[in-house]
Amino acid sequence: MKIATWNVNSIRARLERLLPWLSVQAPDVVCLQETKVTDADFPRAEIQALGYEVEVFGQRTYNGVAILTRSPATDVQRGFGDGVEDPQSRFIVATVATIKGPVRIASVYVPNGGSIDSEKFAYKLDWLRRCKTWLDSNREQGGPLLLCGDFNIAPEDRDVHDPALWAGQVLCHPDERAALAAIRDLGFVDLFRRLQPESQAFSWWDYRQLAFPKNLGLRIDHIYGPESLLALCKNISIDRDTRKGKQPSDHAPVIADLDF
Repeated sequence: MKIATWNVNSIRARLERLLPWLSVQAPDVVCLQETKVTDADFPRAEIQALGYEVEVFGQRTYNGVAILTRSPATDVQRGFGDGVEDPQSRFIVATVATIKGPVRIASVYVPNGGSIDSEKFAYKLDWLRRCKTWLDSNREQGGPLLLCGDFNIAPEDRDVHDPALWAGQVLCHPDERAALAAIRDLGFVDLFRRLQPESQAFSWWDYRQLAFPKNLGLRIDHIYGPESLLALCKNISIDRDTRKGKQPSDHAPVIADLDF
């Protein structure tokens, strides 16, 4: 099974890139983030024409997550269901059948955080806390759980092109790194880092200052899974080529091949 995650930074702006990418890569499951459309405006027909089922949790202009699957997804949940009134669409999870049993897959879009002293950063830390609470109660229900998405956090300095420049800033701040580590401590493994322990590779590059051609990036898009799935993960890569060309997303897809 090939599983991919990609922050498309607007499904409308990136549809002409997404459709041929789906045809060429042919992933079995795709988690999308920052779709930026309501559920009604999501381009279902075009994606379904390529053989995918579509589950969305959208929002006009901002945020939005989706899961595309070759086979029908079940037990779909949108949001944490924790009673907190939150207008931002950032989390969707569904069950996908495999030859080795059901797997739960979540498409995650962690808040950016704005600036360290802002309400947006406080919201980011609280959102991560709520996510951890949900995971603590649900990670063992319905099969192993994969967390796929834009976490807006570079876990370590080796995930940053210039650690000194980014030290203490949003995406690299110790408080958000600690919040992500607390999620991993529930039993989640960073599949890319475990399979490529010495690699320095990035998944996001700013549109400004020629950041992409200079490779001034951060690795903030991740696939996390339980230790039990690590042995089944045969390969994981960042599709850097998809960041090239005309009108790209500022993120590149992360693709994992798992033996189930």
